[in-house]
Amino acid sequence: MGRAVFLFLLVAVLLLPHGAQAQQAGGDLLGAITNALSDAPAGSDERATLSGRIIQMIALMTVLALAPGLLVVMTSFTRFVIVFSMLRSALGLNQTPPNMVLSSMALFMTFFVMQPVFEDAWQDGIQPLMNNAITEEQAMGRIGDPFKRFMFVNTREKDIALFSDIAARSGEAEPEGPATFETTGWRVLVPAFMISELRRAFTIGFLIYLPFIAIDLIVASILMSAGMMMLPPVLVSLPFKVIFFVLIDGWYMLAGSLMEGYLPLSAAG
Repeated sequence: MGRAVFLFLLVAVLLLPHGAQAQQAGGDLLGAITNALSDAPAGSDERATLSGRIIQMIALMTVLALAPGLLVVMTSFTRFVIVFSMLRSALGLNQTPPNMVLSSMALFMTFFVMQPVFEDAWQDGIQPLMNNAITEEQAMGRIGDPFKRFMFVNTREKDIALFSDIAARSGEAEPEGPATFETTGWRVLVPAFMISELRRAFTIGFLIYLPFIAIDLIVASILMSAGMMMLPPVLVSLPFKVIFFVLIDGWYMLAGSLMEGYLPLSAAG
């Protein structure tokens, strides 16, 4: 769990802007901090190591506020939490399970699904960086590649083409040929991945709604036939929907189906 959170914090640097003025200001600040902490001459190995550690610390502190957003836009969390919310609405339960329970379940299922991605990012990027085997710039690319690959294989080509066309109209060079993992940029991939996840989540939610709507209709027809027009059908159908979901082992089926939709793709990366 600690590795997963650490990876979330570091991969956010991939999405930060890198303007020339910001780079110059950052370089001046880094030099001032290094001078205050070390008397080693400029260009020495000791000073380079200290500068690298300071960069890592600043990056870690900077992306702390971005971690919740990264959890939503770069993982399977969006699909999980939307499906669970639609399930609760289909059952007719307003506050059961509570939002905290649904969000926690979606969070831990997300860590379970994303574990292969976290391991790849840790082994290829974080550990070599901590061992001073690669530079910070190389580490950022290695940390981001597993997440980028995960999002690419879970995004429809149609969605990638949509944002690629829009980016091309705004002046960005459009890659020739079909979109690939290497040629698709973060600017295109992140929003394309999000709308793909939203589409799949709403599709699953629609399929979840169907049997519960059928139960509502059956109960309403029976009450109308019995002349009980003043009795709310939702009130009567609620226990039948709950027991139906329990008898078919709904949580087992739903959680298993959601995770199996990701695991082969995650492991393949």
